[in-house]
Amino acid sequence: MSNKAILEYDGKKYEFPVLIGTENEVAIDIEKLRGQSGIITLDPGFKNTGSCKSAITFLDGEKGILQYRGYTIEELSEKSSFIEVAFLLIFGELPTQVELEKFKKDIKKESMVSEEMKNILDGFPRSAHPMGVLSSLTSALTAFNPIPVNVNDPKAVYNAVCKIIGKFAVISAWAFRNSEGLPLNYSDNTVDYVENFMQLMFKIPTEKYVVSPAVVKAMDQLLILHEDHEQNCSTATVRVVGSSHAGLFASISAGVSALWGPLHGGANQAVIEMLEEIQNDGGDVEKFILKAKDPNDPFRLMGFGHRVYKNFDPRAKIIKKAADDVLESLGIEDPILDIAKHLEEVALKDEYFVSRKLYPNVDFYSGIIYRALGIPTGMFTVMFAVGRLPGWIAQWLEMREGKEPIGRPRQLYVGATKRPYVDIDKR
Repeated sequence: MSNKAILEYDGKKYEFPVLIGTENEVAIDIEKLRGQSGIITLDPGFKNTGSCKSAITFLDGEKGILQYRGYTIEELSEKSSFIEVAFLLIFGELPTQVELEKFKKDIKKESMVSEEMKNILDGFPRSAHPMGVLSSLTSALTAFNPIPVNVNDPKAVYNAVCKIIGKFAVISAWAFRNSEGLPLNYSDNTVDYVENFMQLMFKIPTEKYVVSPAVVKAMDQLLILHEDHEQNCSTATVRVVGSSHAGLFASISAGVSALWGPLHGGANQAVIEMLEEIQNDGGDVEKFILKAKDPNDPFRLMGFGHRVYKNFDPRAKIIKKAADDVLESLGIEDPILDIAKHLEEVALKDEYFVSRKLYPNVDFYSGIIYRALGIPTGMFTVMFAVGRLPGWIAQWLEMREGKEPIGRPRQLYVGATKRPYVDIDKR
């Protein structure tokens, strides 16, 4: 394979290095393209543009492969915990038992949130979307921690990581409690991260909170599956914002806002809304299957297929079992969930969907689990953000430690050419 690529334009040839990734991905390095030729590339949405080199996540959409730091998502979700995988993503290697216990302990130490944050939360009405509240509270953490993270000081980096992981679960739960008009809960440092997060959201002051082990396991797996996903919209946002040397909390806040968009983090919410539409129409799944097949019908099945995974979403295979376990453990009778199971059965057998590889994806099953747990649809994207936090931290840290230049995309100008100014009385 040649180690260079040649671009020929207007009678001139330009050579550019060809780089090979560790998983044999091929990239043409066009960093000096404009300097040598005066030409730029145009790639709306950056679908074919590599913005960085990264050692965190490998994704092969054609083969249905997802790996964190070289470990398959299947093994990690089966054998590890959310916090253990967070350590892997951020620091590069799986922790020893001693390292893991210290990491858990140090995160718990940082789970107290300043009481003054409540004053900020009180400024939001109950109608405020939890994602808007979460983005604001995350940004506000900067005010309570004004000293920038020194990325050249491992201890300072470690402390900042523990601080934001510890506090993010609390403010995420507070965003939920605010929307429900419920009193705020504090962390319980006698339990692990996921169980603590659950009690932060659901514990009622007048009752003892008990959570099913199947629910804890499913939630832990869901968070692991969402921890990182290569250079998606919110992750790229975190890296670009951080490239200006904006602080960690401000960069994460920007990632939360990017995730809020319905084209990115709102897919599992769209699944439940679709199921509710089917129920409100009478619950005839076959009718909506036919509508989905009709190219002239605007209806689309949400939660099937994936923009990146062209074969199957490896995360969906894992979380399908967790969804089944949760529904069995809780014994919930919900017509919406019955429609979801029916829809899944039909789509997995129907030749139309099978031939087009429109398999249920992780958003389909995560929406089912969240609904079964009593989490309102407005909180689905917050749950996504809690899971994605370690990935955002890892990506921010990799970008800063790699001394990447400030993000500054080019453009192809298509506006008016130079023209004379017209005085207002002559327009």
